Amino acid sequence: MRLVVGSSPRTGSLESLREHNLLRVVDVLLERGVASRADIARRTGLSRTTVSSLVADLIRRGLVCERAGTPERDSGAGAGRPPVLLALDRSVGAVVGLDFGHTHLRVVVADLSHEILAEAEQAMDVDHSAAEGFEAAATLVDAVLAEAGVPRDRVVNVGMGIPGPISHRSGTVGSASILPGWVGVRAAEELERRLGMPVVVENDANLGALGESLFGAGRGAREIVYLKVSSGIGAGVILGGRIHRGAGGTAGEIGHLLVDEGGHVCRCGNRGCLETVAAAPGLLEQISRTHGSSLSIHDVVALAAGGDPGCRRVIADAGQHIGRAVAMLCNLLNPERVVVGGDLSAAGDLLLGPLRAALDRYAIPSAAEDADVRTGLLGERAEVRGAVALAIGEAQPSLMQATGGTAALGSRGGTSA
Repeated sequence: MRLVVGSSPRTGSLESLREHNLLRVVDVLLERGVASRADIARRTGLSRTTVSSLVADLIRRGLVCERAGTPERDSGAGAGRPPVLLALDRSVGAVVGLDFGHTHLRVVVADLSHEILAEAEQAMDVDHSAAEGFEAAATLVDAVLAEAGVPRDRVVNVGMGIPGPISHRSGTVGSASILPGWVGVRAAEELERRLGMPVVVENDANLGALGESLFGAGRGAREIVYLKVSSGIGAGVILGGRIHRGAGGTAGEIGHLLVDEGGHVCRCGNRGCLETVAAAPGLLEQISRTHGSSLSIHDVVALAAGGDPGCRRVIADAGQHIGRAVAMLCNLLNPERVVVGGDLSAAGDLLLGPLRAALDRYAIPSAAEDADVRTGLLGERAEVRGAVALAIGEAQPSLMQATGGTAALGSRGGTSA
């Protein structure tokens, strides 16, 4: 994303170079949320003296402010007094992030430093009806904006995650079997119409990968596979630091890899998919034979942590099945990091131990050795944090304009890749 931070520069002049460097500083803050002057110098290649001068200019214009906090872990800062952190000023604008899960809707409002100002959540069957989901989203957006005290005209973009493949060529949900109530829906356009705000849409696992890569267990890696193991199983793939969607948006649908030819019929229409044995509904069906049908996946994880042998068994089996599927991905993509998120990630090593063992057994040794398997750090908020990052990263290029040396938010525009 590029921002206009001053009057039109003269091409080829020193003024043009300075305006370009101001944009580079702003771009670092948009991506990272907060950063020290030393971080900005390292990421832009500019000298610290130049960065200090540019930051002073941005502070004078009202675009940037100093903020207390903890520097990012990969900043390279040594011991001693913590550096002063910088962020885009909150007056510049805000974004909204939405995470549609199969069984929930989560909405947040955040400033342009990625700080969440307010959030709300609602349990619902998102798969059933896109229209109902959009209406609920509009209601929750109004609620979080009111709670945060953010006027609607200050929202520069909305990022939305959906638990299914998104065709970025047509803008529609790409699988009737995964999200039957969303077939042919142009999700971004429909939500834009209800909110009166620009909207960008992405697969939820991709957003989880984005969130963890920027702020969680994937930070510092450029080749990442993020696994969301909840009501379904999806993989967000980041290659070379960029989300990999595939030709039609279905890259990463790891939950529909075959693991048992004689297994149960999956919602996608095939038989024996990974989701049937390792996603939450499959685990709950297995444990219901001994524990009844009243347990939630959170109950199963808690019982397993307390030593319940049946719950530990189904989680370990799920980890083994997922590990075999991850081994295929590692052989194909050779990621440096595998981050496990979603509801089942709360089981920790009860899940990751068997997963790692299966990965070591079924992947070629070099691919298994390269893959650092970790539990996600953002928990249930990984996808919505990714939605916020998407909204900021895809905001209208004319998001901010500075006139007369004072920053002012321009009128709301559409989205831009």
